[in-house]
Amino acid sequence: MAAAVLAAGVGELAAAIVAAASSPFAVVGGNLIDLAPPWAKDIAIAWFGTADKIALLVGIAIVMLAVAAGAGILEAWRAPWGEVVIGLAAAVGIVVAVTQPDATGIAWLPSALAGIAGVIAMRFLVRLAVRSAPGTQADDPPADTEVPRRRFLAWTGATGVVGVLALIGGNLARAGERAVTAARDALGLPAPAVTSPPVPAGAELDIPGLARVITPNDAFYRIDTALVVPEVNPADWSLRIHGMVEREVVLSWNELVSLPLEESHTTLTCVSNAVGGTLIGNAKWLGYPIRELLARAAPTADADMVLSTSIDGFSASTPLDVLTDDRASILAVGMNDEPLPIEHGFPVRMVVPGLYGYVSATKWVVDLEVTRFDRATAYWTTRGWSARGPIKLQSRIDVPRRGQGLKEGETVIAGVAWHQHVGVAGVEVQIDEGAWIPASLAPAISDDTWVQWSIPWTATEGSHLIRCRAISANGEVQTEQRASPAPDGATGWDERFLDVFA
Repeated sequence: MAAAVLAAGVGELAAAIVAAASSPFAVVGGNLIDLAPPWAKDIAIAWFGTADKIALLVGIAIVMLAVAAGAGILEAWRAPWGEVVIGLAAAVGIVVAVTQPDATGIAWLPSALAGIAGVIAMRFLVRLAVRSAPGTQADDPPADTEVPRRRFLAWTGATGVVGVLALIGGNLARAGERAVTAARDALGLPAPAVTSPPVPAGAELDIPGLARVITPNDAFYRIDTALVVPEVNPADWSLRIHGMVEREVVLSWNELVSLPLEESHTTLTCVSNAVGGTLIGNAKWLGYPIRELLARAAPTADADMVLSTSIDGFSASTPLDVLTDDRASILAVGMNDEPLPIEHGFPVRMVVPGLYGYVSATKWVVDLEVTRFDRATAYWTTRGWSARGPIKLQSRIDVPRRGQGLKEGETVIAGVAWHQHVGVAGVEVQIDEGAWIPASLAPAISDDTWVQWSIPWTATEGSHLIRCRAISANGEVQTEQRASPAPDGATGWDERFLDVFA
């Protein structure tokens, strides 16, 4: 196990110098994400939410230590088969690393160095362990094993410590990440040619516990398939628009930010967001309309989809008509008046109102292929999810919190509702299976954003059930029918069971 820790540390430290995305943890974990069936991803997001990647890394580490322990026992019994196990594990890392979409010419190096370090450390430590075991030297009395045992423990501890320090050093020394962070920090956002209307007075109800109408960047949910955040320097970024078009378009960073950029508020929602879930956020974005770039390329009449691809190989299928209508579908470079955070797609991502993120919100985007739904499939559609992904009408109770005990008396029930690019006309609340009561709706920023709502309530002693449902601007009433997120978004009413005390 100590040998495995050293191997992991060597791999991470080498990757920090070569490329963070080629670290053994990143390539193996990323491959596991790609290979995992949809139900496994649903469970991971349901259990761990935005901490799903941390949970995966912890799981990989546990499996790695278990395999290493088994390999060590095998090495002691039948050398060199334990070393062969470690070598095969390194070979898997090498193969996966060199086959990644963003693999560099030396992407194999971190896994190779990790394997070499692991094999050498295992061979050395196992031989020390064997020599320190009682009865392994027949001519020596048992007391003579004390010195070899101390030596073994000392070397094992030192190996583990060096491995941990290398892991820490690798995470601190990611040169590419530091360079991209510096490039982002040095950027200033260009002034928008079209500014977003100000947030209406009263849009923020200022109720404790209620989600803010504008989600701060550091609180914005993050769900993607990137185990290691891609490091894309704006100087190296470009976007290619091709496929079923009359002319191919290639756009550099400087060309993009020199265009007349537009501000807009848009609420993004993950398709994995369960009823009452928090995988949703609202921000002010700065970017350039995708429809204008597609107009340059001139899609052919029979095209109906744009396949967007990230630098790490993720892809999304977006209906062409959505990207060419009047909604604020943009290539975003700014978020809440600052450059995009690296983990949210810096330098450029897509923002498309009205569609779940898995078919529209491609981060670190570098390629737009104009094509057809019957000719191409995207990352999630190949795994059984719906190809188009329009957002469903939903509402959520934020206050009182789930499981919160209340004292009887005057209080408030409050939450948010959304139906991007349609708009919310009202929210109703039901208490203890009674009549539906209209809630007060705060002013919405636009039809593309969520809206806060509230209703006063005189809480009486006892147990209570509270539900909410939204009504969209086109008259649709949020359905009671419960459906899981797969394959095209969750449905059902959010509800709270509350105990009120005297």
